[in-house]
Amino acid sequence: MTDAAHARRQLAFPVLFVILWSTGFIAAKFGLPYAPPLHFLLYRFALVALLMAAVALLTRAPWPRTLAQAGHVAVAAWLVNGAYIGGVFVGISRGMPAGTAAMLVGLQPLLTVLIARGWLGERVVARQWLGLCLGLAGVWLVVRHKAGLTDDATGLAAIAVALAGISVGTLYQKRYCSHVDLRSGAVVQFVACALLYLPLALAFETGPVRWTSEFLFALGWSVVVLSVGAISLLYWLLRHGAAANVAGLFFLVPAVTAVMAWGAFGETLDLPAIVGMVLISVGVALARQVAGAAEAG
Repeated sequence: MTDAAHARRQLAFPVLFVILWSTGFIAAKFGLPYAPPLHFLLYRFALVALLMAAVALLTRAPWPRTLAQAGHVAVAAWLVNGAYIGGVFVGISRGMPAGTAAMLVGLQPLLTVLIARGWLGERVVARQWLGLCLGLAGVWLVVRHKAGLTDDATGLAAIAVALAGISVGTLYQKRYCSHVDLRSGAVVQFVACALLYLPLALAFETGPVRWTSEFLFALGWSVVVLSVGAISLLYWLLRHGAAANVAGLFFLVPAVTAVMAWGAFGETLDLPAIVGMVLISVGVALARQVAGAAEAG
């Protein structure tokens, strides 16, 4: 790959990742009225596993060479896909506003930076901390009017699990799974998640799945755009950048989600929310600039 092509990917892939990842809350809002969260995700993981198995076989992708390597991929999947996505879906289904969930999960960059500093030995400088703090302030301004916490302890616990899962999972993926092919790795990931969710869905959910057009659209979007597109982009970014740098992108998700919700559901954006989006953009720019300079040095 030429330097110019690599530079274009370095610019375009983070933008595309934020846009795709932000649609997750929109897909949840579309789909959850028609299916319990664990069943929704069970179907999603199983379909992605089948789709990526076909891709891996047709393209003759190399498979993990050892059981230990496959095990690392499965653990990363349980954290990034199982705990994070499952926690968000369960939290929203139990009455937590989507904005509140986005704000709480938006704490992930700060948590990831703290963990990365001790676990991966990544250096975090003062300007990067400033960027992360600005981003956190911006997250609050964007979702402050939706910040009423649910009284349901299960919803709060689910979001806490989601936050821990995405924070630890991205670092685990970077440390142990960087050399696994994305195509075959996706098969292992989503088979592992489907096997995890099958007994959970059968044990804890009894509600029916209504196969409406809205549910089919949400499921299809979740399979192709989120589980294939966004997750693959996340792992590509982790392989080509510092974990703290990638984590900073998650500060953009609540703001982009708010814009999407305004367009799809008529939710309003006031002046403080727009100011928050500006703070988020500045914060992410600071964090990414410092991380990029550190990598270049």
